[in-house]
Amino acid sequence: MEKKIVLRTKGVGKYFYDPVKFKVLDDISFEAYRGEFLTLVGKSGSGKSTLLYILSTMDTEYEGELFIDEEKITGQNLNKLAAIRNKNIGFVFQFHYLLPEFSCLKNVMVPALKLGKFSHEEVEHQAYERLEMLGIKDQALKPASKLSGGQQQRVAIARALINNPKIIMCDEPTGNLDSKNTQIVFDIFKQITKEFNQTIIAVTHDNDFAKASDRTIELADGKIISHGLDKTKS
Repeated sequence: MEKKIVLRTKGVGKYFYDPVKFKVLDDISFEAYRGEFLTLVGKSGSGKSTLLYILSTMDTEYEGELFIDEEKITGQNLNKLAAIRNKNIGFVFQFHYLLPEFSCLKNVMVPALKLGKFSHEEVEHQAYERLEMLGIKDQALKPASKLSGGQQQRVAIARALINNPKIIMCDEPTGNLDSKNTQIVFDIFKQITKEFNQTIIAVTHDNDFAKASDRTIELADGKIISHGLDKTKS
């Protein structure tokens, strides 16, 4: 069965102007597929985090075109982009960015309450389901500040999943975790792609994490130097 393209870039380029004009991304063209666990790798300064910021629709100052679910995202106004993000994209960062005084449950609920698609009771039920899936339902009513780093990152993943986004964008999601919690997060990501057919695009410096993903795109000096092989076919 042919894989469905969920995200596509066409000739994406990006300049930085401080202190001098510098091309940080050059002619980036690739596709990401539904249910794929895709990693972006490269040395510091290769452009991978800049690319992720463009893919996430938060940076609109670039050349070329971005499509999500075959909808052209490039050129949309900021309100439309915010709506596209809230509906289609979940975010997991190196730092979890949880609201420390809120309970884990409330942290997970925030994006869904903002989306306004379901009642408060339905959102709460869905949040409990995500926390249970991630093995931390028993921590639901604790303030986020009282959890360990690994548990906080799992709450952040639950929050990213609450709106059933097509794509989860991750920037160094295991950067602050030990090897045990890195493995837990990796297993969660594999489950998300295989069971729920959601797509993960993750920037990482962790070679083992990248090697175990479905496919790795490598960047150097702002260009793609390897599109990687789809390991699900081997």
